[in-house]
Amino acid sequence: MKAIPLSYVMRNLWVRRVTTILTAGGMALVVFVFATVLMMSEGINETMVATGQPDNVIILRKGAGAEINSAISRSQAGNLEALPGIATDSLGRRQVSREVAVLNNLPKRDSDDMANVTLRGTSDIGLAIRPQVRVVQGRMFRAGTSEIIVGRAVAKGFANMSLGHTVTMAGREWTVVGIFDAQRSGFDSEIWADTDQVMQAFRRSVYASIVFKLANIEAFNGIRKAIANDPQLQLDVKLEARFYADQSEGMTKFIKLLGLSLSVIFSIGAIVGAMITMFAAVASRIGEIGTLRALGFRREAVLLAFLGESLGLALVGGIVGLIAASLMQTVNISTLNYQTFAEMAFRFKFTWAVAAQTMAFSLLMGFLGGFIPAWRAGQLSIIECLRQA
Repeated sequence: MKAIPLSYVMRNLWVRRVTTILTAGGMALVVFVFATVLMMSEGINETMVATGQPDNVIILRKGAGAEINSAISRSQAGNLEALPGIATDSLGRRQVSREVAVLNNLPKRDSDDMANVTLRGTSDIGLAIRPQVRVVQGRMFRAGTSEIIVGRAVAKGFANMSLGHTVTMAGREWTVVGIFDAQRSGFDSEIWADTDQVMQAFRRSVYASIVFKLANIEAFNGIRKAIANDPQLQLDVKLEARFYADQSEGMTKFIKLLGLSLSVIFSIGAIVGAMITMFAAVASRIGEIGTLRALGFRREAVLLAFLGESLGLALVGGIVGLIAASLMQTVNISTLNYQTFAEMAFRFKFTWAVAAQTMAFSLLMGFLGGFIPAWRAGQLSIIECLRQA
């Protein structure tokens, strides 16, 4: 089959540059929304996955989906610390951290809004087994005191979270002595303090979780079996990385469902706009179509030429929308973690997978919007074209 040159297709888009810009602009807006949703989902997933360490184990009450719903007694914690396969440090201390997590409603910086922040009771061992967490300003809190260290996202987004400031939680004054960087993980959105002090202030008699570092990853199955076989330990055992990855699934699914639903609704308008543009192009070029047919180009070649114009519009719109969406990487935002009901900061993450899915979505809009007009152009006979020209 003799094909119509690509230059002919591109020339027609340029000749109709006003309608080309308007139609491609509408597609670009839809593509921007679509790409932003995917980037948001990738960003949340990145933040949650980075929170967990592959050789750390987290233990919660059986059936508890999050630390704020969990309860582990002191006797259970003692039994867990005696399990074989737990790593030790250079001083011979077993790398186990007894932790508690409570929510506090605190004022945002530069606004009257309030938001929940997780206060994590932990220890120097809790810091040691999480190498992605590093105190970058000030120092670590001292055990037995009402001192706290705060994640960078908390220090940036909430009032009275700078070094030396005090904040009231559970009727007690807590002093900020350090700010830590958790490398964009979920810990950046937390406040850390001494476990015993948090339990006293918030009148807790049980721990929320036990976190420990494995001597080697092969020890995990043995620890899981030992806990499952002990009737006194009705507990769930997960690798920390798997635990936080599971927590991200519900959030990313909700955001994708909501965002992609909006994208589909908006895309209907973009498809209709492309269809109207292409129908107008066919109607204004009846004589051209007749000439092409008279020169020996078959119906399929005409159809492909007009479909190519529609895909060209989609390609331009997709590229513009994708470039605009990629700029969102510089924006840090926060959302509610539906597992913990606390605020979590994250960033938009641009990946090749996001780019590929976005361009495929854009080209699909161009195909759906251009196929019927292109098919109509291909069905016109030479006699009919010359009569209407």
